[in-house]
Amino acid sequence: MEVAERTRVDLPSHVPDRFEVFVNGVRQDRGVDYEVLGRSLVFPRPVAQEGNLGFVRWLSMWLGIAGSYRPHENVDVVYESGGKRGVVTGLKPEPFED
Repeated sequence: MEVAERTRVDLPSHVPDRFEVFVNGVRQDRGVDYEVLGRSLVFPRPVAQEGNLGFVRWLSMWLGIAGSYRPHENVDVVYESGGKRGVVTGLKPEPFED
């Protein structure tokens, strides 16, 4: 039996319990697109990250020979604290292990 890969994103400690989650600017629904376990968001699918680019890739991009076409998804959290809205971006997805 094959189990689908899940992804965990840890929330920073300053984010309150009420927040909104966006992946690539698209709002995600709790219970459908992600679950909350403690201070972590758990997505039922892999969240793609490009990873580090090597020297040759950077050089080819700088020279205009090639671009970076690897999948990359940004996870952002929007929250309100003290009457002001805040955004946390660039959260690092990790594989979720039970």
